[in-house]
Amino acid sequence: MGKLTTHILDTTCGKAASNVVIRLYKIDQQTAKTLVSETRTNADGRCDAPLLEGAGFISGNYELEFDIGDYFAARAVTLDTPRFLDTVVLRVGLDQQQAHYHIPLLVSPYSYSTYRGS
Repeated sequence: MGKLTTHILDTTCGKAASNVVIRLYKIDQQTAKTLVSETRTNADGRCDAPLLEGAGFISGNYELEFDIGDYFAARAVTLDTPRFLDTVVLRVGLDQQQAHYHIPLLVSPYSYSTYRGS
């Protein structure tokens, strides 16, 4: 059974980013977005359940939105106005319905990186 998971690491302090809002959208062929799930990261920077799994896992394009600006503002980090990074958006294609896709996000107020994890 396939699934999609994520976690977020705050590279400014080397710790998990907790209480970050994450939204997952399914993107159709006309680029219309449908909300699939919305959650927050826990104290370990992870979600308590996969963002996508089981019968809901359909091959296609998806978009992850991470509300990083709100996370850093809640930590009282001084941010530019407007914020340089506010919502980090990752658009990914998931085609292997039996695979475990893990997409970590490493983030600071001014940069981010991601990769397909295991």
